[in-house]
Amino acid sequence: MFKSLRLILTLSVGVLAIPLAGFSPVGATGVKGPPQCIVSLSPTATDTLFSIGAGKQVQAVDKDSTFPVKGLPSRRINSLNPSVESVIGICKKTPTHRSTKPDLVVISYDANQIKEKLTALGVKVVEQDAATSIPGALAQIRQLGNLTGHAKRANELAVSINRTINADIASVPAHPGKVVNVYYELDPTFYSLTSSTFVGSLLKSLGVVNIADPQSTSADAGYPQLSSEYIVSANPQLVLLADTVCCQVTPAIVAARPGFNTVSAVVHHHVVNLNDSVASQWGPHLGLLMNQLTAAVKAVLNDAQLWG
Repeated sequence: MFKSLRLILTLSVGVLAIPLAGFSPVGATGVKGPPQCIVSLSPTATDTLFSIGAGKQVQAVDKDSTFPVKGLPSRRINSLNPSVESVIGICKKTPTHRSTKPDLVVISYDANQIKEKLTALGVKVVEQDAATSIPGALAQIRQLGNLTGHAKRANELAVSINRTINADIASVPAHPGKVVNVYYELDPTFYSLTSSTFVGSLLKSLGVVNIADPQSTSADAGYPQLSSEYIVSANPQLVLLADTVCCQVTPAIVAARPGFNTVSAVVHHHVVNLNDSVASQWGPHLGLLMNQLTAAVKAVLNDAQLWG
C-alpha cells in the first residue's frame, strides 16, 4: 500500500489517548526532570518534538519521519512492526541517565501491543492517535510540551497554528451561487477522504463540497475508494493530489487518465500538488497545509472563466 494512504488509513480513527500531564519528577530510568532519551514512533510527534525545542532529547524515530529535513537521529524503527528489542536498548548510559531504556516513547499506532509491552518494562509510553479535530491536534502539541519541559514553546506553536487556520478560513469570501466541488486524491487507485475526516473537515470549513461524501459508507471510516467514472461524472472544479511524493502523480498524469481531460479542474488548471507528508500529518505543518488548501480554493473562486 502506498505510504501516504497507509499512514492515513491506519491511524485515522483514533483519539487523544493520554490526558495532558507534566513529566514525573523521577522516572523508571532514574532521570529527574524532563526526559533525556525520547523515542518517537510517530512522524507527527517527531516534527512536533523538534519544533518545540525537544529535538536534542530525541534519540530514535520511526522510518516514516520526514520533518525536520535535517537533524533527525540516524536510529530508525519500523513503527508499523516494532519490537521491544528495537526500542529498549536505544539510550546511552550516562551519569544522569543510568539505563538504556528510553524515558519516553511516543506512538501514534499501537502495533504489536508495543505500548503494553514497554509499559510492563517501566517505560513511559504516550499514544497520540491521529487527531480528529483542530483542538485535538493542538492538545497533542501542548501535551508533548508538558511532557518534555517545553510547555511555553509548545503553547506558542499551538496558538500560532490556530491563528493561521482561523485567518485562512476568514480570508475565503462568501460565495453564494458558486459551488466548488473538490476531489482529494490519496493514491492513484482513487482512495479519497470525506468531510468527516480531519483533513476533510478543514476543506469543509472553506465552504467547498467534497465529492467523496455521497460515496462513503460505514465500512470505509471516511476513506472511500472512488471510481474514475464517478470522479469524471462529478466534474470537480478542484483536484488536490496527496500522492505526489509516494506515487509521483502530477497534473499531467491526471489529465492523461481516460475521461479526465473533460474534468473542470483539468481544463482550467486547478489540479494542485500537495506534499504527502504535510498532507498526512497533524502537527507543526498543519498551518502550511491549511495555507495550501485555502490558496487552492480561492484560486478556483477567483477564476472568472469558471463563473462567467
